[in-house]
Amino acid sequence: MAMNEWQCGFYTDPFKECTCSQQIIQKYMSRISGPLLDRIDIHIEVLPVKYKELSSEAGGEISSDIRYRVQEARTTQIDRFKSYDYIYKNADMRSAEMCKYSQLDTAGSEALKMAMAKLGLSARAYDRILKVSRTIADLERSLSILAHHVSEAVQYSSLDLELWKH
Repeated sequence: MAMNEWQCGFYTDPFKECTCSQQIIQKYMSRISGPLLDRIDIHIEVLPVKYKELSSEAGGEISSDIRYRVQEARTTQIDRFKSYDYIYKNADMRSAEMCKYSQLDTAGSEALKMAMAKLGLSARAYDRILKVSRTIADLERSLSILAHHVSEAVQYSSLDLELWKH
């Protein structure tokens, strides 16, 4: 799902100042309900990229390497759930499977506990964070879900909180 920009288009832009009133921002944000947002697993804000960065010789990870890691993670998930008729990927897990396959280390558990308390996250957000954390760990070939996996998953869940709390 993608959202179009509102009136001025600069509310979250770090380089230009938003000229919209708080009323306009709230009206725009209210177009999407909290319960709907709560059902979206990953929220990522895509900021404008400066020309200098786009034209730079320095590159990030190449697509073929990313594709390989994703395919490897999918294979891991298929193998993990091969004895289940209704689960094919981490997102399909129910409570029992999350307890079995999404165990956190002590630091990860503390990170999630703190995020839940500070951000006032719902039970649905808790489940989503565990599933996304499991996937991030799979992408890193990690058997355990570590604190940094949880922290990254929380970041993907907190965009809506930052934008919609105004």
